[in-house]
Amino acid sequence: MSSTAKPSPETTDRNPRDMANAIRALAMDAVQRAKSGHPGMPMGMADVATVLFQKFINIDPSRPDWPDRDRFVLSAGHGSMLLYALHHLVGYADMDIEQLKNFRQLGSRTAGHPEYGHALGIETTTGPLGQGLSTAVGMALAERMMHSRFGGDLVDHYTYTIVGDGCLMEGISHEAIDLAGTLKLSKLVVLWDDNGISIDGKVDIATATDQIARFKAAGWNTWAVDGHDADAVEAAIAEARKSDKPAFIACKTIIGYGAPNRGGTAKAHGEALGDEEIALAREQLVWKSEPFELPEAVVKGWREVGTRGREARETWEKRLASSADRERFQSAVATTLPSGLAGELASFRQALSTDAPKVATRKASEMALEVINRVTDMTIGGSADLTGSNNTLTKGMQSITPDDFSGRYIHYGVREHGMAAAMNGLALHGGFVPYGGTFLVFADYARGAIRLSALMGLRVVYVLTHDSIGLGEDGPTHQPIEHLAMLRATPNLLVFRPADAIETAECWEIALTERHRPSVLALTRQGLPTVRAGDVGENRSARGGYVLKEADGPRDVTIMATGSEVEIALAAAKTLAESGKQAAVLSMPCLDLFEEQDEAYRKSVLGTAPRIAIEAAARLGWDRWIGENGRFIGMTGFGASAPAPQLYEKFGITPQAVVDAALEIA
Repeated sequence: MSSTAKPSPETTDRNPRDMANAIRALAMDAVQRAKSGHPGMPMGMADVATVLFQKFINIDPSRPDWPDRDRFVLSAGHGSMLLYALHHLVGYADMDIEQLKNFRQLGSRTAGHPEYGHALGIETTTGPLGQGLSTAVGMALAERMMHSRFGGDLVDHYTYTIVGDGCLMEGISHEAIDLAGTLKLSKLVVLWDDNGISIDGKVDIATATDQIARFKAAGWNTWAVDGHDADAVEAAIAEARKSDKPAFIACKTIIGYGAPNRGGTAKAHGEALGDEEIALAREQLVWKSEPFELPEAVVKGWREVGTRGREARETWEKRLASSADRERFQSAVATTLPSGLAGELASFRQALSTDAPKVATRKASEMALEVINRVTDMTIGGSADLTGSNNTLTKGMQSITPDDFSGRYIHYGVREHGMAAAMNGLALHGGFVPYGGTFLVFADYARGAIRLSALMGLRVVYVLTHDSIGLGEDGPTHQPIEHLAMLRATPNLLVFRPADAIETAECWEIALTERHRPSVLALTRQGLPTVRAGDVGENRSARGGYVLKEADGPRDVTIMATGSEVEIALAAAKTLAESGKQAAVLSMPCLDLFEEQDEAYRKSVLGTAPRIAIEAAARLGWDRWIGENGRFIGMTGFGASAPAPQLYEKFGITPQAVVDAALEIA
């Protein structure tokens, strides 16, 4: 199709080129007004996006959260004006022209990169390249799993994502496409903006990958088309929708299409085109409308997209209303956990108090999950190839396979980053509460997706085991030191480090009831005694920190600890009492929640005596609670390879070290 094609004379203009040029014009104008942004990608992919929305995608702007809608993920999030222009054109109520005029400005819904929850219809936060693609894999997996549970009458939709060269360069992309290909996620369609340009110039300065061959090798069906030929794009998407595997469509495009001097160059990528170039582009595109003005006929053509989606949604609602599974489906979509879960966990804690087991908290987590997974089927487990070490698989859980999506356990493979992003997709889709396991030290690999969990406020649970030098012989490469501090520094992320089986069950309950925050459970390899016998009616971990053992009289010192070091704190307090010094012991399973308590409660717990903190990790983050005259017993460098007891002795994390510190300050 020629760039000089004349607008359609119809009252309602459904000419793909005219509709695409509306996207291009809005992208040029918004970026120019903001004096920052990325016009090239929206201009280059406008034809592809137009075909996708005009011919295929089922969304209803009047009901953006319709459960069986198609999902559209703009993985190349820097091209956000493509998404905002689409949402304006199809008629999302919160995306009027003023929002586009305020692109990238404080308080607008049109942030520099799409942000989940900031505007209707944005399915996920994107921007960190590769995250959108990987999250889309989780969405497509969720669709197959929900389809298995409820059938095609209630669940039968596609997940579409637009990716750029950068998305495919990022390592997470390989984790994601390998997982999708292995599971044969046939309702996933990826559209690649194959423009050959990155910020630094032509992509061949940094990559020589044959992407089509890569996707084929990962088990995908592939197509290659001219991204500016609407008919070719339509034919490819139509075939992709029939695929028995995930589908990859390479769309050869010109970045900044329509800009005569900057089009096809890196200059179109990440900066405004300038008034002169925009004027020339308008001439080349035969686009006569003034900035932020659109021909009425073109707008009407776009609004018909939303009309088609509304009709599909209304038909679906009739099927839902007559379905015997209606209530169960609605409960699943809302991820409403059974009302009896709290009672079951309370009974479980009482049994633990009676039995007083000495178990690793990773094992205690498995024990809690046995209760949780029996009470609800919304929890979806998994591990990054460490199932036997993370203890994330419970009795009766069947694995997801390419031929059977009815199970509840996902083998993510050695793909921590891809796992975390896929879990975000599962949570965003609705219907499930995902949890996944790896070693705490490998939170490094998953960090990008964990951060997005927190940024989006998703109920995702990260089961991170082998949480300290206590893992022993695997040595410093596997012994987390700085990781608790890193995770605690992340806003809107709850980091739990329970001291025993009872606290572990409490932390699980909190993680599941927190609907708008992800959680990390940092769990031990080594066995820990039960330290909470007899006091289990209240979920004390919910306050983040509490007095586990009060001093027998006025406090001389307050000892606070988390996880495996609570045992050390109790032993030190006993020794101090024998020498005439009275110590209170605080268990601090979640510093984040403790900080949220009112000042009176925190003062009552902390007291006025000098304080010592114990944690087999870095000190960072503890000084606030220690105070100026306190002490920290923990790690100052990396660990070593040896049995755990020897390591605690070597690094001075012992009851005697705590006693010595207490005698110095008390």
